[in-house]
Amino acid sequence: MEHFHYIKDVSTIALDRLKCIGCGMCRTVCPHGVFVLADKKAEFAMKDACIECGACANNCPVDAISVNPGTGCAALIMERWFKGRIRPGNSCC
Repeated sequence: MEHFHYIKDVSTIALDRLKCIGCGMCRTVCPHGVFVLADKKAEFAMKDACIECGACANNCPVDAISVNPGTGCAALIMERWFKGRIRPGNSCC
Protein backbone atom coordinates (compact mmCIF):
# COMPACT_ATOMS: atom_id res chain seq x y z
CA MET A 1 0.00 0.00 0.00
CA GLU A 2 2.99 2.31 -0.24
CA HIS A 3 1.42 4.30 -3.08
CA PHE A 4 -2.07 4.47 -1.59
CA HIS A 5 -3.03 7.79 -0.07
CA TYR A 6 -6.30 9.13 1.18
CA ILE A 7 -6.98 12.86 1.04
CA LYS A 8 -3.99 14.72 2.53
CA ASP A 9 -4.27 15.84 6.16
CA VAL A 10 -7.97 15.02 6.69
CA SER A 11 -7.81 11.78 8.65
CA THR A 12 -9.21 11.95 12.18
CA ILE A 13 -6.66 9.42 13.47
CA ALA A 14 -4.56 10.45 16.48
CA LEU A 15 -1.83 8.61 18.37
CA ASP A 16 -0.71 9.26 21.94
CA ARG A 17 2.85 7.89 22.01
CA LEU A 18 3.06 8.42 25.78
CA LYS A 19 0.28 5.85 26.29
CA CYS A 20 1.68 3.42 23.71
CA ILE A 21 3.23 0.24 25.13
CA GLY A 22 4.68 -0.93 21.81
CA CYS A 23 2.58 -4.09 21.48
CA GLY A 24 2.28 -3.65 17.70
CA MET A 25 -1.43 -4.49 17.44
CA CYS A 26 -2.08 -1.31 15.45
CA ARG A 27 0.53 -2.39 12.92
CA THR A 28 -0.87 -5.91 12.78
CA VAL A 29 -4.51 -4.97 12.17
CA CYS A 30 -4.10 -1.92 9.94
CA PRO A 31 -5.00 -2.84 6.34
CA HIS A 32 -3.01 0.08 4.90
CA GLY A 33 0.31 0.12 6.76
CA VAL A 34 -0.35 3.35 8.59
CA PHE A 35 1.86 2.37 11.56
CA VAL A 36 5.44 1.31 12.22
CA LEU A 37 7.20 0.59 15.50
CA ALA A 38 10.12 2.89 16.32
CA ASP A 39 11.95 3.03 19.64
CA LYS A 40 9.48 0.44 20.99
CA LYS A 41 6.50 2.71 20.31
CA ALA A 42 4.02 3.06 17.46
CA GLU A 43 4.29 5.99 15.11
CA PHE A 44 2.74 6.95 11.81
CA ALA A 45 4.44 5.62 8.71
CA MET A 46 1.79 6.96 6.32
CA LYS A 47 -0.95 8.84 8.19
CA ASP A 48 -2.62 9.85 4.92
CA ALA A 49 -3.15 6.17 4.05
CA CYS A 50 -5.65 5.85 6.92
CA ILE A 51 -9.17 5.00 5.75
CA GLU A 52 -10.60 5.47 9.26
CA CYS A 53 -11.83 1.89 9.59
CA GLY A 54 -11.16 1.93 13.35
CA ALA A 55 -9.34 -1.42 13.55
CA CYS A 56 -6.29 0.12 15.23
CA ALA A 57 -8.26 1.99 17.89
CA ASN A 58 -10.49 -1.02 18.59
CA ASN A 59 -7.46 -3.26 19.12
CA CYS A 60 -5.21 -0.93 21.11
CA PRO A 61 -5.11 -2.31 24.68
CA VAL A 62 -4.22 1.05 26.23
CA ASP A 63 -6.42 3.40 24.14
CA ALA A 64 -3.41 5.20 22.67
CA ILE A 65 -5.18 5.58 19.32
CA SER A 66 -8.33 7.46 18.51
CA VAL A 67 -10.12 7.71 15.21
CA ASN A 68 -13.61 8.69 14.19
CA PRO A 69 -14.65 5.69 12.08
CA GLY A 70 -17.51 6.29 9.74
CA THR A 71 -16.29 9.63 8.46
CA GLY A 72 -13.75 8.56 5.86
CA CYS A 73 -13.23 6.56 2.75
CA ALA A 74 -14.06 3.17 4.26
CA ALA A 75 -17.48 4.40 5.35
CA LEU A 76 -18.26 5.75 1.90
CA ILE A 77 -17.24 2.53 0.17
CA MET A 78 -19.23 0.35 2.58
CA GLU A 79 -22.30 2.54 2.27
CA ARG A 80 -22.13 2.29 -1.51
CA TRP A 81 -21.66 -1.49 -1.37
CA PHE A 82 -24.57 -2.00 1.01
CA LYS A 83 -26.85 0.28 -0.98
CA GLY A 84 -25.71 -1.26 -4.26
CA ARG A 85 -24.54 2.01 -5.74
CA ILE A 86 -20.89 1.26 -6.32
CA ARG A 87 -19.53 0.42 -9.72
CA PRO A 88 -16.18 -1.28 -10.35
CA GLY A 89 -13.38 1.28 -10.18
CA ASN A 90 -15.67 3.91 -8.66
CA SER A 91 -14.52 4.74 -5.15
CA CYS A 92 -13.23 7.72 -3.25
CA CYS A 93 -9.70 6.38 -2.89
